[in-house]
Amino acid sequence: MVVRPYRPSDREAVRRICYLTGYMGDPVDWLWPDAESFSDMFSGYYTDVEPESAFVAEVGGAVSGYLLGCVDTRRAWNPARVAVRHAFLRGLAFRPGTGRVIWRAVADGVLSVASGKPMPAPFLDDRFPAHLHIDLLPSARGSGVGAALMRRWLDHLAGKGVPGCHLETMSENERAVVFFEAMGFEPTGDPVVVPGWRARTGGRHHIQVMVRALAQQPPGP
Repeated sequence: MVVRPYRPSDREAVRRICYLTGYMGDPVDWLWPDAESFSDMFSGYYTDVEPESAFVAEVGGAVSGYLLGCVDTRRAWNPARVAVRHAFLRGLAFRPGTGRVIWRAVADGVLSVASGKPMPAPFLDDRFPAHLHIDLLPSARGSGVGAALMRRWLDHLAGKGVPGCHLETMSENERAVVFFEAMGFEPTGDPVVVPGWRARTGGRHHIQVMVRALAQQPPGP
């Protein structure tokens, strides 16, 4: 296993992993059947604008995981805005699958506003300005790859004097929550319902923000 900085030649592998792990570590094709737009939403900024904050893990010579980071969240693309652009310029709002999610998200948003419930919004806190996305193929899980990527990222932030980092995960993704807690992150605020997204059973999903100050050292192996 090798953890190294991202290279432009890794872009397609990163986009592929993004889509294959987009639903709480599993493929997201059943919910969002358009790989190009999904990868643009959740990996495009990091590979195309801030590649110096991205790292990949090679297992057996192949890229099998990544950590995509942003030092200052105010600079990053908002995935919702990327989705809107794709929805109309590429017609995703009128295609089966993606159209269902998009219009359901609109309906969810209207209902949330009408009932006074909070909608997801970028987490902006000067104590935790950086954020990250980390994804691994199943073959790379359980062998320390995720922890190695996370330590490399936290060292990167510490070297830049960044005071803290946050991330967003689904509160229903218990495996991810446990991993992030082991890496020193802790939940902050209440989980917020994700507009448009549903489980296979029809249940709602919730975004949980987790934070970590960088005064402490990254956890060991």
